[in-house]
Amino acid sequence: MASGHFEFAILGAGAIGSILGAHLARSGRSVVMLARGQRAQDIKRLGLRIRGLVDLTQPVPVLTEPLEFAGADVLIVATKALGTREALARFRHARIGVAFSVQNGLVKNDYLADTWGGERVLGAIADTSGELLSTGETLFTRNEELCIGERSGGPGERARHIAAVIDESGVRTSAVADIQSLEWSKFAAWAALMVLSVATRAATWKYLVDPDLASVLLRLMREMAALAAAHGISLSDRAPLPVSTLVGGSDAEGVALIQALGHRFKSNVPEHRMSTLQDLDAGRPLEIEETLGYAARDAERMNLSLPLLQSLYPLAAGIGRIPS
Repeated sequence: MASGHFEFAILGAGAIGSILGAHLARSGRSVVMLARGQRAQDIKRLGLRIRGLVDLTQPVPVLTEPLEFAGADVLIVATKALGTREALARFRHARIGVAFSVQNGLVKNDYLADTWGGERVLGAIADTSGELLSTGETLFTRNEELCIGERSGGPGERARHIAAVIDESGVRTSAVADIQSLEWSKFAAWAALMVLSVATRAATWKYLVDPDLASVLLRLMREMAALAAAHGISLSDRAPLPVSTLVGGSDAEGVALIQALGHRFKSNVPEHRMSTLQDLDAGRPLEIEETLGYAARDAERMNLSLPLLQSLYPLAAGIGRIPS
């Protein structure tokens, strides 16, 4: 049985968690996967199996009982946003040096800060994609960039060190000075993309190249940008879409740029599907309340009118409740 204190602990053995765990373990780092159920048993028996951009099978220790986990220098949260607060509470006893979450949405950092204190929490976004297949293998489809930084500003020495270790393992990672802007920018893009993914049930490139759907995506990103602006956050072009340029230009320019990005997806990653669509097709619950719902409620608290968000949020929630 795995025990003791690890360099890296990864909570969640879905696609991104598996990719990170396999690469870090292969590079010689001490890693433990915090998982449960059949997924934990599969990893214990067969290891983490990654296909696509790389082809590797890596044995990694697995802990299924929270009280067996003593702690880690770095905790990476890679679960779905559903039930995060309750999941973290089960590990409150553990000694954690620093923690960050690659989950979708904006509430993730608050949950970590509530559990271990804000001084131990880094901001992070993952412009990295994969899909957990029915075989238990993980299809690694995009290795663009994992960004880590201090939420108070500046990359900071600890973020630089962690980023260097992960990058050396084979998952592209950078320490950044503007992580708060990047987290909001990713959320603005992700919220729009996930709505279209569940509404169309199509590969990503297919709705990006369609002019009408590209227009809807642009309008929703503009509403998310307005919410960010109400919090005093300026957006970035860094990841995963050039959000600042898209929301700042004309409608025609924005749609044309989204279509060009769609053609790039078609050429480079034609099989790419949003994680929300993967969940929908697999009959898993969608993280709507923790993402779109969070944004809609935040806008209401700030007396900000975001009509498209207020319409598409219940649409996505309803789609998620329809049996597959």
